[in-house]
Amino acid sequence: MSETVIRIDNLSKRYKLGRRERYKTIRESMMNAVAAPLRRLRRTGAPEGGGGGGSAREAIWALKDVSFEVRRGEVVGVIGSNGAGKSTLLKVLSRITRPTEGTVELVGRVGSLLEVGTGFHPELTGRENLFLNGAILGMPQSDVRRKFDEIVAFAEVERFIDTPVKHYSSGMYMRLAFAVAAHLEPEILVVDEVLAVGDVGFQRKCLRKMDQVAGEGRTVLFVSHSMGIIRQLCSRGILLDAGRLQTEGPIEHTVNAYEHALARSAQADVWINPEPDTGAHEAHLHGIRIESDDGRPTHEFSSSEPVLVQFDVTVHRESDILKVGFDLIRSGTIIFRAHQVDSLHPPGRLAAGRHRVTCRIPPYTLNLGEYYLTPQMSLHCVKGLTNYANPVLRFSVHLDTGVSTFHGILDERNHPGVIFPLLDWTSTPRNAAASGADGTPG
Repeated sequence: MSETVIRIDNLSKRYKLGRRERYKTIRESMMNAVAAPLRRLRRTGAPEGGGGGGSAREAIWALKDVSFEVRRGEVVGVIGSNGAGKSTLLKVLSRITRPTEGTVELVGRVGSLLEVGTGFHPELTGRENLFLNGAILGMPQSDVRRKFDEIVAFAEVERFIDTPVKHYSSGMYMRLAFAVAAHLEPEILVVDEVLAVGDVGFQRKCLRKMDQVAGEGRTVLFVSHSMGIIRQLCSRGILLDAGRLQTEGPIEHTVNAYEHALARSAQADVWINPEPDTGAHEAHLHGIRIESDDGRPTHEFSSSEPVLVQFDVTVHRESDILKVGFDLIRSGTIIFRAHQVDSLHPPGRLAAGRHRVTCRIPPYTLNLGEYYLTPQMSLHCVKGLTNYANPVLRFSVHLDTGVSTFHGILDERNHPGVIFPLLDWTSTPRNAAASGADGTPG
């Protein structure tokens, strides 16, 4: 039986709303230690909850009574919706924040990448930060020197390695941070969903590297909203919801439990935004409807029907870069992201006022199955105007007559893939085909 390298027992983490935890200097920590007995004396005899301690309403449990174990060499996917406690769990494991209750036992060095440039000092160069991170991980300088060229080449920052990292782009920052975390041989690698910062090619390189790390017998904990990547990379899964452990086990079992939870949370036909329109943003999304071609709200379609996605939007401030759109999701994987500007005939700038914005998914595009929709509204490359990690609407597609028939019998069983378009096919008898002088087809 392989060795347990992470053991978590009844782990809980509480935050007080409206307060931000900050790092303390050594001087502050020493002064707090000296003053602590006096503060305890002052609190003696005070009623429970008094003395400025705050009421229970001012606190939120980001994690509550979480217990599990991870063995050496396992690649574990930590999944759940926004606010489930995934990032808090990784911060506790990385010793960035302390638990409120419970215990955490770790065997070996922990390398973490929780956000772009975790542990980097902006005034130091890439070279200096690399050696600094090695020291933090407890790596001898000789080992860091041995890995130096490999790390820099992986991060693709050779020209800028002696430039202060405050001048790096977010992509360069992330590439170097991941390269350091993955190459300095930590026994436990903790990675939050930061790979989205890089381009597709670098994301693939990172996934191959994490595969290699796991193959070398090291342990990986990985957070992602992409169930495709989770399925590809992980052997086990941990599902969190509202700070509590819902289930753990083989990755397919855990992902299925997550997708069933999403299906229960997503509505059919119509979604009304529960957040009030405060007028504080450039635009507000009131709701979304899924309709048939005749304007009837529905969540069941045949493959020969178009799917209409209709947005109810108020624009407070006209903008050339306002994007209204959605992610279409199946089995936890984003099939595509579409905005009103991604069109053969874009509707043009949305003037101030209320609008009905409609997207038409053509017939004979989607394969049979259950689909989910998450709104994505933003100012292009500036900021998001919606913050929904989970789908808000669902609909299903079934194949109908004329699609995938063999001798007139409809077969819905043997069609892999997330799309199933009807394409134009032609057939020419071989003896009627024109041939070249050498006998090859013309």
